[in-house]
Amino acid sequence: MSNGASTLKPYKSKEGGKKEQVADMFNNISHKYDLLNRIMTMRIDVIWRKKAIRSLQSIKPQLMLDVATGTGDFAIESLRILKPKKIIGIDISQGMLNVAKEKISKKGLEQKLEVQLADSENLPFDDNTFDAVTVAFGVRNFENLDKGLSEINRVLKPGGKAVILELSNPTAFPIKQLFQLYFHKFIPAIGKLISKDSSAYSYLPESVAKFPDGKRFAAITTQVGFKETKVRPQTFGFCTIYEAVK
Repeated sequence: MSNGASTLKPYKSKEGGKKEQVADMFNNISHKYDLLNRIMTMRIDVIWRKKAIRSLQSIKPQLMLDVATGTGDFAIESLRILKPKKIIGIDISQGMLNVAKEKISKKGLEQKLEVQLADSENLPFDDNTFDAVTVAFGVRNFENLDKGLSEINRVLKPGGKAVILELSNPTAFPIKQLFQLYFHKFIPAIGKLISKDSSAYSYLPESVAKFPDGKRFAAITTQVGFKETKVRPQTFGFCTIYEAVK
């Protein structure tokens, strides 16, 4: 199953595949990413993250993988709430990982949280390794969504759970219209002002619009081998938590 998000690139006038361009984009905005994230979601993303993490409490994961870990916020919050023995975070942007490493060092979490440069569509781990895999606002940027989800399934232990948090498209009036105005006009303007990278924040609303959210996403998780996927829309459908069991 192909998906529209796979063909969308941040820098339309540049050469290179989506993967390389996404890495470049996040390297460019890494120093402002956390600030922009909070402004963009009006801090509601903090609530979404906690809800997503708490959905793993019942399985008490000890070894976790955080894919597209970015600046490490989701992994750090997972450590605090779930108290696993270890979390490994991976990302294709060295700039984002440098910010994550600073946070990890300041908080003295080096023994519990390790981050490394790696490709989500070619994970450097053995089959059946992790109790849980998390992805917060990252699957939208996969070059090949099916391949990335298939890799997550591969490295999960049988019975393990993937929790994926991703922005989605509200459908109800007038929320849909307000969302489109906010995401397609306000966000690119603020992003350009703060990060000086207008392409990055034009790409964001476009990538959300093209992403196969809700039941379409659940259908892809089933196709790559997950047994069941719960779809949990949040805040009028601005965001969705997906819980997929291997």
